[in-house]
Amino acid sequence: MVRFPTRGAVALMIACAAAGLGGCTKLRSHQGYVIDPDLVNAVQPGVDTRQSVLQTLGTPTFVGQFSDREWFYLSRDSRNLAFNRPRAVDQTTLKITFDPSGNVTKIDRTGIDQVVGISPSDKKTPTLGRESNFFSDLFGNIGTVGAPGTGGPGPGQQ
Repeated sequence: MVRFPTRGAVALMIACAAAGLGGCTKLRSHQGYVIDPDLVNAVQPGVDTRQSVLQTLGTPTFVGQFSDREWFYLSRDSRNLAFNRPRAVDQTTLKITFDPSGNVTKIDRTGIDQVVGISPSDKKTPTLGRESNFFSDLFGNIGTVGAPGTGGPGPGQQ
């Protein structure tokens, strides 16, 4: 005789499957400045000043590291699946350059083509000296306390 699962067991299996598939949903995220094309196009070189850019676009994401004559507005959209690292799918960087008197001289816009992936090396950096391990770190000083040349009192000295 074949036994079929009860309605409660079927509902529980469906709920577990839905929860498991929910982890496979693509997650979207946005970081940084929310770009409004109309406001960005309203800023004109030779017409606007720092104050007018501040009123139009708001506070920049960051200011140039070596000069406060460059303002950057950064916007990035990312996606990831479950536990994977987020991957940038769209990025816009708006760079506004000012002259010494505070007038806008140039506006540069770059996109995702400027994003570079960096994968660090997992190799060890070669160093001079001896190889160290757990036991040499733990027992390495035995017999060196008070030895000549270590700065401590020598044998027979107090």
